Amino acid sequence: MNVRRRRISGIAVTAATALGLGTLSACSGDSAAAGNTDKFDVVASFYPMQYLAEQIGGDHVNVTTLTEPGQEPHDLELSTKQTAEMGEADAVLYLKSLQPAVDEAVAQSDVKTKIDAAALTKLEDHGSVEHDHGGEEHAEEEHSEDGHALDPHLWLDPVRYAEVAEGVAKAFEKADPDHAADYRKNAEALAGKLAGLDTAFRNGLAKTDTKVFFTNHAAFGYLAERYGLTQEAINGLDPESEPSPARIKELQEEAEADGVTTVFYETLVSDKTAKTLAKDAGLKTDVLDPLEGITEKSKGDDYLAVMESNLKALETALGAK
Repeated sequence: MNVRRRRISGIAVTAATALGLGTLSACSGDSAAAGNTDKFDVVASFYPMQYLAEQIGGDHVNVTTLTEPGQEPHDLELSTKQTAEMGEADAVLYLKSLQPAVDEAVAQSDVKTKIDAAALTKLEDHGSVEHDHGGEEHAEEEHSEDGHALDPHLWLDPVRYAEVAEGVAKAFEKADPDHAADYRKNAEALAGKLAGLDTAFRNGLAKTDTKVFFTNHAAFGYLAERYGLTQEAINGLDPESEPSPARIKELQEEAEADGVTTVFYETLVSDKTAKTLAKDAGLKTDVLDPLEGITEKSKGDDYLAVMESNLKALETALGAK
């Protein structure tokens, strides 16, 4: 699916920013190139990676991101300048297989510290989540034994995201030992926040009328698995397309059988498909944010706030007790 590819690209971008690629110009326009500051310069591929770099690095890092807020990660194309500046950064933090353009740039870059978030935890095959790269799978895509592309949306599971954070902290400590103690302290603080978020999800979704939720695209497989839910995605469709009459009927029947009340759509993707299904099936619509980026449409100004908003949306849709 294009959305998946889009999502993957964003992740890689945040990662790059976190490691030093971000130093490019995310916050300072063209005034500062990556590697030209007196801090630990990290380029992150997209927002989830940027957030980790900023939380763990604190005052010691200069983080820039390759993916602008509101930009679909998979659409990312790096400029010659971005690619060159990446090599001047101290580190790049990305999520391999999410953004092919970033993967290629990182592979060719001379940046000393390359942090691949996908290598810091275990990715899984959630079956219905497929990539569509114009009909051909990207050569660098990670696959499971049965050939499915592995799901990259690890950051939507607080526990798995915390595992990645731990790995990022260790990489920062090794690359910038003078500030290792602070990186460790910051990482422990972040771990506490993510543990609290995990507890909130476990408690909030422990008792619900239904465990099934509908999404525009299959981005929430890790979250569903973690909290005993079932994600039913209108999969195999382009973000702008409408579901077939057969698929509408199938989902309508499932909604009635499982007590589904809501079709979720995403902030960076058209809500046309979700609203079409909701109208035909007599369901409500709401936002479940995959957190590929923070924009003015986001229900929160950072990862934790948006995830808390996602929890409230799920509690309402699932009939939490």
